[in-house]
Formats: sequence, C-alpha cells, structure tokens
Amino acid sequence: MIMRELEYPFDSEWILKKAKSIKKTLLSDGATRIKKKIAVLGGSTTHDVIKILELFLLHYGIEPSFYESEYGQYWQDAMFDNPELAEFAPDLIYIHTTNRNIAEYPAVGDSREKTEQLLKDTYEHFRVMWEKLKETYGCVIIQNNFEFPYYRLLGNMDAVNPNGRVAFVNRLNALFAEYAAANENFYLQDIQYLSACYGLDKWGDSFYWHMYKYALCVPAIPTLSYNLANIIKSVYGKNKKAYVLDLDNTLWGGVVGDDGPENIEIGQETSMGQVYAEFQSYLKEQKQIGIMLNVSSKNEEENALAGLSRPDSVLKPDDFMAIKANWEPKSKNVAEIAAELNIGTDSLVFVDDNPAEREIIRQNLPGVAVPEMDKPEEYLKTLDRSGFFEVTGLSEDDTKRNEMYKANQERKKMQDNFADYGEYLKSLDMKAEIGAFVPLYMARIAQLTNKSNQFNLTTKRLSQADIEHMAEDSSYITLYGKLADKFGDNGVVSVVIGKIKEDALHIDLWLMSCRVLKRDMEFAMMDRLTEECKKRGITRIYGYYYPTAKNKMVENFYRLQGFTLKNRDDEGNAEWEYEIPAAYENKNRYIEITE
Repeated sequence: MIMRELEYPFDSEWILKKAKSIKKTLLSDGATRIKKKIAVLGGSTTHDVIKILELFLLHYGIEPSFYESEYGQYWQDAMFDNPELAEFAPDLIYIHTTNRNIAEYPAVGDSREKTEQLLKDTYEHFRVMWEKLKETYGCVIIQNNFEFPYYRLLGNMDAVNPNGRVAFVNRLNALFAEYAAANENFYLQDIQYLSACYGLDKWGDSFYWHMYKYALCVPAIPTLSYNLANIIKSVYGKNKKAYVLDLDNTLWGGVVGDDGPENIEIGQETSMGQVYAEFQSYLKEQKQIGIMLNVSSKNEEENALAGLSRPDSVLKPDDFMAIKANWEPKSKNVAEIAAELNIGTDSLVFVDDNPAEREIIRQNLPGVAVPEMDKPEEYLKTLDRSGFFEVTGLSEDDTKRNEMYKANQERKKMQDNFADYGEYLKSLDMKAEIGAFVPLYMARIAQLTNKSNQFNLTTKRLSQADIEHMAEDSSYITLYGKLADKFGDNGVVSVVIGKIKEDALHIDLWLMSCRVLKRDMEFAMMDRLTEECKKRGITRIYGYYYPTAKNKMVENFYRLQGFTLKNRDDEGNAEWEYEIPAAYENKNRYIEITE
C-alpha cells in the first residue's frame, strides 16, 4: 500500500499523533512483506524512533521486528555478552548516537597532542564496537554520524581551532566516513546533513534532552526515521529504478506545442529557465548512477524531440530509454514503458506538474511512486529528499545500467529480423563466466538477491554479510553467472546458492536478471551446478518454488531443467527433485563458457 501521508513532504505532527492507526491501516492491506529483525542500540531514548521507523518500513514493504536496548546502553549491549540480543539474531543493527554521546570534548587549553589522543580515543570507542558487532552478529550495521554541537564556545573560530567542538565533530565524522567507505555492510546515516536541513536550533532543542532524554526534538523524529528507512529499504532492494517524466512545465517552462521550441523556458537566459536547467542537470547526474530516464508527454513527438534538442537543453533525446510523446492516456504509456524495460510498474517514479495526471496514475497504477510536484524551484529538492534511489552501494553494473538496457533494445531489434530464435541466439556470440562467489562481485550478488522478483524461485532476500558467510562455508555451493555478447557486457545476471545435506543439494536461492531471460543462461547455470555437485559426490538436487505475486513465470522452471515434482501444497509451494545422471548432457547450446 502506498500512503501519500508517508511520502515526502509529510506532516510530522500528524504522523506522530496517528501512528497507531497508520500502522493498523498498513497491516490491513494484505500485502506480502519481507520480514527483518532490527536491533536498535541507543545512546538516548529511542522508543518513538522505533515506532515511527516501523511505519515507514511497512510502507516500503518491510515488516520489522525490533530489539531495543535499555536507555543509553548501546555500548554495553554491543561489547558484552547479551543472551537476549543473541537469541534475537538481528538482520540489521542500528546504532542511534548523537553528539550527546561524545564523552569528552577538547578543552580550550589542551595541547595538540592531547586533542589528537582524545580524537583517536573517541573514534576507537566506536570502531571497536563496530568490529565486535561484526564479529558477533555478522549483519548489516547502520551508524549515525554527529550533528554539530548546540553552541560554539569560540564562535566562528570553533571550526578552525583544533580544540573547537565544531572542528572536533567534523574530524570525527570524517573518520566515521572513512570507516564506512572501507567496510562492507556498514552504512552511515548522515544526521549532520539532516539536522542542518531541519534547522540545528530546532533539531537539537535541549528541552527534549533534559526532559525526556531525546537527543533530537520529538517533531524531528519522523525526519530521522524516514531517512533511516530509506537506507534500510535500499539495503534490501526496495529502491525504484526509473523515472517517467513529463515535459511541459516539468522539464521546461511553457508548452512546446503552443509556444514553439524556441520560446520554452530552459537555459541561462531567464531565472525560470535556470531553475529548469538545474533540475535537468540533477536528473542527468542521476542517470550516471544507473537511474533510467523516460518520457510520457501529451505532445506530438516532433515537438517533444524539438524541445529536447534545443542547444541549451541539458537532457537530450539520447538520454532517455523511452520517449512516449502522444495523446494516449499516460497510464497506458507508463505501463508500456515498464513492459519495455522489463521491470514492474512499482519500480517507477512518475514526475508530472499536472495534479490531474498524477491522480490518474495513482488510481490506475497504484504501485508507481507519484511525488507532489507543485513548484518548479522545489522539484529537485522533492525528488532528492524522497529517497527513491537511496545509494547504499554503487557497482560497475549500476553505472552501466542505461548502457545495458540500451543494448537490450538493440538485441530486440535484431531478434525481430530472425525467423528462427536459435539462429538469433547464435548470432549474439554470447560468452559466460560462471564460478563460485568471489569478493569482486559480492556487492552485485547481494543486489541481485534483493532486486530480482520475477525470476526468483524462493524469494529469499540476503544481505552482503549473508552472501559472504555462505561463500566461506564449505557446506554451500555458490555460483554466479556473468553474460556478455556482441552488444555489451550484462554483468552478473544469475545467482545460485545450494546447501549440502549428506549426498543431496537443497537449492536455497536461484535467481536471474530479467534482462537475460530466454538466452540459455539458466541452462548454463544448471550445467555448472551439476558439475559442481558431481565433484562433491552429490547425487540428488532438490529445488523449491515459493509463489509470489511476481514470480509466476518460474512456476515450472524446474520441470524445464528435468526435475520431477515431489510435492505441491494448496498455496502453490512446490518441491522438485533431480537425480543426477551418470552421463549428464549439457543443456546450454548457445553460450560459450569462458570459466
């Protein structure tokens, strides 16, 4: 369920007041959500943070259960034996600390050596805790950095003098950032930025600390929780993938069909032209991190292309995956764009200045995110603060996503020229790399496990920490598959994980990116999986299918691989069995295996 009340910009006071009824509404929608166990270790009061965080996570399709530390016991819970936390077995640990939890700041008269030692000791206090949590629980960790202190003893010099509190917080935050950059499965929540946006005086209102031991004002809790929920939903593959953008009064000022391309507002000549140019620049930057841009505009195509082809337009026609400029209902265009990209409509963000068009999309395509776009000068901020594309990992595959989808479009064009599908596959000159999990691809493998919905047989969602543990465990067989062809490299597109029990392999996870469907990659993976099983004396493979609203297409996948159906319950959950023949014949006919 999409609740507009939980989308940016939201009414924090209303959310705090109506939290119980919001939760009830969300849980009554019948949606299937992934379940995650989240431990919140706090240096201050965290009850309301958890209460509001739960709402945003439910909204994102994640059903959390929580462990909450006693007030101020974050470090003790992490560092000492904690049977309750161990039994809880968290999937994710959130450490909620603020500048109130910095034990000691430098004094004005301290020597440089003493200040440096204090900085080191403060950082080590946290670093050893992170390492302990990593060693003990092996799960995802999210840690706050620090907002600026409530006062500056030295005024502006506080940011310059090594003993200034502002300088100390800046340097400590830099050390936190360095650790986050160097350690997988560790993410930083930037409350320094959040508090600055909110207003530091309001965020750090000391009344809430002294009265209730809240390290931030209660009205700011939805802002903190929303930002945290965006990180968590990104970790678990709940990000959006693409924009569908209007043109007139969205990417430029004016109506190109009425005003003519020469008279629309874009570029540096007018103040509003600059506003639209800045917005286009932001979208173009997002394209560089793998966000796909598309157009749905009520326009003649030639007018739309003329507007985008202006010399001062930042975005050009080639920047878009699909341009639908016509007089069809936008709901039809948006659905067609999703189908062409082979992604669900729930992976799209629809951006349009017209409230009537926004409402039509909400009614007809309820999974599409539809932000309020009222003032052009606010467009950029609205999208940026909404967290649709929160980055928790940026792989090479992410930065090449647009290229990959463009290559898929070229493959489709070429396929249309072949009467025989087998001949088409031969013409692609496909080459695959298939092997056991290696560190180079761990981030991408984790991404796939959380993003793949249609070709995902068991629908399990795994963190990078989970992936790394399985790769190191000899009781698992792990395989990744990369696929390249004459049009380009698709990157890692398939993952198989199986648990060995005696002489049998039980497949925990088998998934594949939809962009390589029907290209024989599934057969190539089966060939390699069988080979690995034979090496280990495994004679049987058990496969499992758990149905969802999105994976119907793989219901009979195992039958195509030669498995026999052993059991299927009333809900459609199925168990399949494969007896590995002594003389196994490879099923892949069109892909050259390079490894």
